[in-house]
Amino acid sequence: MNNLTKIIIIIMLCLIAGLFWVIDRNKILKQKYVKINETLTQQIVENKNYQLRIKQLYQMDTQRLQELASAKSEIDRLRSYAERDPERVYIRASCATNDANSTPRVDDATRARPTDAAIRNYWILRERIAQSESIILGLQDYIRQECIN
Repeated sequence: MNNLTKIIIIIMLCLIAGLFWVIDRNKILKQKYVKINETLTQQIVENKNYQLRIKQLYQMDTQRLQELASAKSEIDRLRSYAERDPERVYIRASCATNDANSTPRVDDATRARPTDAAIRNYWILRERIAQSESIILGLQDYIRQECIN
């Protein structure tokens, strides 16, 4: 065997070893590709579900904000009516009577009226009640939609 044949055999062995290494590396890369592709598919599905949830929450939030705005406008409308015609604002109240030491009644006495602060507090409380109801209903919807389902 001459030197040229030995060199060719060594080169062929190196090429065969390199070919096996490339084939093995290709197999490993294919496995990684399959895993990454599965992960990507799962991420795409999760992303779509997340986008759908965000859209549903946005619609629910928009609905609650519209209801809150409607309640506020109704309260403002009632407040303006009450300010225009304060005689039509009635407060249902009952007072304890003491018949033993009672003073004579006056027939032409004016009706008892709440103070301005009481009226102002009444409207503030109505607004806060409307806001609280809207918040509670929104949270209940959120719990039903996101947590229970």
